[in-house]
Amino acid sequence: MPRSLRNVDVALRRAWHPLCRSSEATSQPGAFTLMGERYVVYRSPGDGLRVFYDRCPHRFAPLSLGTCEGEKLRCAYHGWVFDAQGKCVEIPSLGPNATLPARAELSGPFAFAESHGMVFVAPESPLTPLPSLASDADPAFERGDLEPIVTRANAGLLADNFLDMAHFAFVHTGTFGAGEATEVGHYSVERDGYTFSAVYEHDFANREDPGVAAGIRPLIQRRRLTYRYVAPYHLELALDFLDSGGTNVIGFFLVPVDDEMVRIYSSIWRDDLEGSSERLREAIDFEVAVVNEDLALQSRYYDLALPLDITSEVHVKADRTTVELRRILRDLIDAANACD
Repeated sequence: MPRSLRNVDVALRRAWHPLCRSSEATSQPGAFTLMGERYVVYRSPGDGLRVFYDRCPHRFAPLSLGTCEGEKLRCAYHGWVFDAQGKCVEIPSLGPNATLPARAELSGPFAFAESHGMVFVAPESPLTPLPSLASDADPAFERGDLEPIVTRANAGLLADNFLDMAHFAFVHTGTFGAGEATEVGHYSVERDGYTFSAVYEHDFANREDPGVAAGIRPLIQRRRLTYRYVAPYHLELALDFLDSGGTNVIGFFLVPVDDEMVRIYSSIWRDDLEGSSERLREAIDFEVAVVNEDLALQSRYYDLALPLDITSEVHVKADRTTVELRRILRDLIDAANACD
């Protein structure tokens, strides 16, 4: 049984991972890194999204330095050209009508796909389901994307932090945590394979509600938190404001870049902003402040590893979500290792 999980664990290759935003996949090649493996991502006019390992088979030059010519990708080093399926179709140094080496082709992950504005890759045959986020397809919601954040961190510890309910009053004193109750009441967790959901209701100070300033509603209101998790690093939190109305959905998508760095993608979906771009911008800025509060602590961990041995830490009843996180990741690692 694995005792801890680091960013670069070969067993995690048997899962779907976010790699970049769909908007970052353009008509020219871009470079992205997942668990120490570099990928080139681009869109060809005929075949759409393409993802390969970021190295030319000739001299391993980064293909992301090359250029797209219609549906073809040309390496910047010696001008080799590859079609949308990764097959080499031109080697300038051999001249026209030359017989091209059979091994002159690109390789890539087992699978790639797009879902709710993100590009996902599965380096090897995935054991986990491809994540989806229902609010992204709901026209009632407006979407706002935070700028990607690259930080020193462990992806498992960041997932643990996102699912944790007991740190609000201590870490987020500058945003929503001021005045939050420190006691976490009872809630349940429902697991389904490599996913789970958890629902929790509590009282909170709704400082964002215009009805508070207008005297229509009290400051202390009721809120429902619904967490959804898909292994290994796809997280979602729906905040339903039961008194003032409206829902705020936060998506948190983690890319373990290497053993010490994580690229964080986060987006929000709101159905209560009435089309106001200013309110959406304010909501994004608020979430950035929340993430920065978390990272002030998470980036300072000495050991960048998530313990998977449940007996190695002390747990309390408020930790049901984060304990389930450890169990699912432990089961995923065990299952992936058993496949080898």
